[in-house]
Amino acid sequence: MTTQNDAVQIPFSDFPEDVQLTILSFLNQSEISSFSCTSKRFYSLCSHDSKLWFSLCDRKFGSKTQINKWVSGQITYKRLYKTLCDLEGLIGFWRRSGERNKNCGNVVDYTPALVYFQWGDCCVTGSRVSPSKNGGSGVVKRPCFWICLNSEGECVNFLDPNCKVEVFEDLVKKCDDLGFVENELIPVNVNFMGKCHLVVEENLNYVSSGYSGEVRKSGVVKVGSPGSPGSSRGEEGDEENVVGSPVMSDMYQYFANRTSPGAGGERWSRRQRRREKVKKCWKKWEPEHYVKIVNCSPTPSRPLQGLWKGICDDMKLDFYLVAYDDIGGIACRRVEDSSKPFSGYAPVFWTSDTTFIESPFSPEENYIYDSRTHLRPPEASDYIHGDEAVSRILYINSSYDLVIPDLAETSVNPRQVEGRIWQYGNGTFGFGFLRDNHIVDLKLITRNDNLFDTS
Repeated sequence: MTTQNDAVQIPFSDFPEDVQLTILSFLNQSEISSFSCTSKRFYSLCSHDSKLWFSLCDRKFGSKTQINKWVSGQITYKRLYKTLCDLEGLIGFWRRSGERNKNCGNVVDYTPALVYFQWGDCCVTGSRVSPSKNGGSGVVKRPCFWICLNSEGECVNFLDPNCKVEVFEDLVKKCDDLGFVENELIPVNVNFMGKCHLVVEENLNYVSSGYSGEVRKSGVVKVGSPGSPGSSRGEEGDEENVVGSPVMSDMYQYFANRTSPGAGGERWSRRQRRREKVKKCWKKWEPEHYVKIVNCSPTPSRPLQGLWKGICDDMKLDFYLVAYDDIGGIACRRVEDSSKPFSGYAPVFWTSDTTFIESPFSPEENYIYDSRTHLRPPEASDYIHGDEAVSRILYINSSYDLVIPDLAETSVNPRQVEGRIWQYGNGTFGFGFLRDNHIVDLKLITRNDNLFDTS
């Protein structure tokens, strides 16, 4: 006789198939692969693409993108699931590392300092995020990276430096004109180097003549992938054009000429040098490195971290990235166009002591705050703080004593490097230095890793 406390164990194999598929849909790909090795029946169950792998895709990505629109079922859901899992690491904000791109061919000489990748209906878009130039506090978002799949399920990546494409349907229409691909879009490879480091480089092996102009009902362009058949670009002075990828062409010519007398080997060397010279002329884009911003929003333990925007002392809108280090310090840097002198090097402010001064404040601290003006955009000139009453104060330093540490305790006036952060009741904050008579008030660019105030 069984009691209420006795657990009834039912073998997994006795469950109906729809229940089994529902349970399996909560597992990841490696766990399903391991489970499929336990028996032939379970192997068949785990190989059911339209049921199991569709359920996995729908559960994980159904609320983020329209999985049925990705190449309109031309690839299996199992492969789509793996591809979307790989692309998921792109989603979020990325900051350019290093100098701006200076070799852009005929395109605008501009490289985004801040890129925001997000899901589309049947693609992933990367948008250039920049401060508004009209003197307001708005954020401008313009798509510049397009990542989709071809009919073979391979990722196809385009860079649109001039940001002429607004939506994916426009990309499909424009790609129907091969001249747009040649002159406006740059085929690129987007490669991960670890989870938080991206390298974007031009795909020189992209065979543009392999583009068929075929636009499927799903809106995905079928394009030539590296190594796919297509006529290669001819070179002046070559006696033959080898059909296929540039790599296969090089191998064919190399081994063919090695069997001929000395003149043949010399002829191959001349062609190789000419090919490298022409390839440099084709190259439009130098490799760019991007670092992921993993902490874009404040937390209770790190109330200042995140991406912020504010009017700086030249009355232009700027972006600021505030980050906490592993030992409890805080540093703030501008996220800006690296064409500006010394941008991206010294922090705007920093501190190794994150202890806040709580209210009530001393008369001296009240005077330091009250004697300064708040830098705000014109539309907020009449704005009164209200719920922005100062709740806490934090001591900070400018970058002077980091850049010139030997002068920090000698000739540099401490008032030149000392400053304050004034945190307001609504969670935002402003900062200023004793050498100045103003406060830079900052507001968040993102909330829950999503942009707002965009145009």
